[in-house]
Amino acid sequence: MKELSTTDPRAHVDNVKGELDALVDHLRRDVAKVTEPKAQALFETAADVLAGLKKAFDDYRDGVDSMATPGPV
Repeated sequence: MKELSTTDPRAHVDNVKGELDALVDHLRRDVAKVTEPKAQALFETAADVLAGLKKAFDDYRDGVDSMATPGPV
């Protein structure tokens, strides 16, 4: 993960989202590499949980962006 010096939360959100994406991809690839069903379930569950966390970061980012860019009145 990159160390960021900015105080802009969007940059930090994007940084963390990138790491979460990489970890979710890694876990899903590992599901196909292991044959033990409990390990497969663990990896898939972990990927799903992290994908949900990434969605929370996306939702936060969308909310910050919508506050920064006022729409038509």
